[in-house]
Amino acid sequence: MKAWKLSAVAVLVVLGLTAQSKKGPGILQPQMKVEGGSYAAPMGKLGTPGEVWSGTTMAASVDGKPNKAVTQTVKGEILDFSCYLQIGKHGEKHRSCAQKCFTAGQPIGLLTEDGSMYMLMEEEHDPRRDGMTDFRKAAIEHTAHIMEVTGTVSKHGGFSALYVQGFLKK
Repeated sequence: MKAWKLSAVAVLVVLGLTAQSKKGPGILQPQMKVEGGSYAAPMGKLGTPGEVWSGTTMAASVDGKPNKAVTQTVKGEILDFSCYLQIGKHGEKHRSCAQKCFTAGQPIGLLTEDGSMYMLMEEEHDPRRDGMTDFRKAAIEHTAHIMEVTGTVSKHGGFSALYVQGFLKK
């Protein structure tokens, strides 16, 4: 093979590997279907755009400097983080189980189309700590639905969290 053809093949292989590495890990148990919304047309929206970190988070942070983060909107299925990672369950058939798990305090997750996961939680530090938010109630209502969630994304050590604002109890 001529040198230019070998170079072209090498470039295509590298581009292919790069494209593959940008994909997420894939969805576990893809046969478990979501009936509420789709990645192209989410069922609804959760979260209110705002400052990256709220005043209570700023006040609670070490030396007034919270971890670096960005405001972002992510589309994904609201699911039980625990059951999904342990046994791959999600979707409509797992909805009632996940709702019970959320009621019992299990972690809330968001599963993106490429299989990436975010833990979902209220952003406002003190209200979250003191039980003054209703986000868990909204998550229970939208369990197994694909939603568009806006919040503050924080990542560390391969773990991602999306902190959602707009659920302070009135």
